[in-house]
Amino acid sequence: MPRWLPRAMVLALALIGAFQLGSWAFHQLTALLINILIAFFLALAIEPAVSWMAARGMRRGLATGIVFLTVIIVSAGFVTLMGSMLAGQIIKIVEDFPNYLDSVINWINTHFHTDLRRVDVQEGLLRSDWLRNYVQNSATGVLDVSAQVLGGLFQLLTITLFSFYFAADGPRLRRALCSVLPPARQAEVLRAWEIAVNKTGGYLYSRGLMALISGIAHYILLESLDVPYAPVLAVWVGLVSQFIPTIGTYLAGALPMLIAFTVDPWYALWVLIFVVVYQQFENYVLQPKLTAKTVDIHPAVAFGSVIAGTALLGAVGALIAIPAVATLQAFLGAYVKRYDVTDDPRVHGHRGRGTGGSLFTRARELWVRRPGEQPSAETGSSGESSA
Repeated sequence: MPRWLPRAMVLALALIGAFQLGSWAFHQLTALLINILIAFFLALAIEPAVSWMAARGMRRGLATGIVFLTVIIVSAGFVTLMGSMLAGQIIKIVEDFPNYLDSVINWINTHFHTDLRRVDVQEGLLRSDWLRNYVQNSATGVLDVSAQVLGGLFQLLTITLFSFYFAADGPRLRRALCSVLPPARQAEVLRAWEIAVNKTGGYLYSRGLMALISGIAHYILLESLDVPYAPVLAVWVGLVSQFIPTIGTYLAGALPMLIAFTVDPWYALWVLIFVVVYQQFENYVLQPKLTAKTVDIHPAVAFGSVIAGTALLGAVGALIAIPAVATLQAFLGAYVKRYDVTDDPRVHGHRGRGTGGSLFTRARELWVRRPGEQPSAETGSSGESSA
């Protein structure tokens, strides 16, 4: 046996064990790493506001706390308003359910010549096995839901703490990272960090401004139609339509359409028309002006990045996909060398004369030429050369 063989076998086994241990640790820490990634992007998003207050003499910790407190108050207010709206609609549906059931039963009795009664339908539902199984499954799933709620609260607390530390100790973190790199690499890291801050913060603020404009426009429409909960529905449309690209407007407009349908079916049609028209106005007029200096991403790239982020990280990936792609695009634009494009008609989508279609033109001339007719000058030269 060669002397190096036992040593090589021990080294190979050690590498396999280290790989298995690292893979196991990575899978165990995946949730924590995702939380840190979310916290990092959240810290990048609030970095411009924190830096603006810190530049005016305020401590970064206090500035970060003010920003987080504002975000928490706004989020809590929105959740409270949405909860009250949903609770009110559920109570209204429960109160009006007997009337809805009577109208459905009357329609069935009229068109199908049956003799149904509401009491019989209610007793059949209460005695059905489906309802009994649903109640049992819901009772056994209460503990699972409670555990998920507690896990979500713990995850939210973890993200909040990490993002607070990233934002409050941003300069210290950058100094610690640059201290282990040579001066040339330090400049590149700081430049990449600045690009990430500008793109992430610009994405958040531009989307927030468009959400405000969208919310005001939809509030005016809903209030003019006397749709209930118009302020809450306007905030819902503004947020969902801006932070879910391309199809977010249509997803957000579904809830106002449903509420408007309970008032008058024609109101739902008016809401649908307004949503479609406003989406076109936003795509071609509003969005290019507001995002020209922040996150100028093609809509197809934005939609594809959201799909890819959802496939990788779920809802979290959908939220951070666009700022991540915008940062990568800006970073590549800063380091990738570009050249001037030649003035060729094919670049603009046109085909020059003689570059294509010559074979088709020649075949058409040969087809339409009568017997005994001489070929044209263009085809004559080609005919002589071929002869």
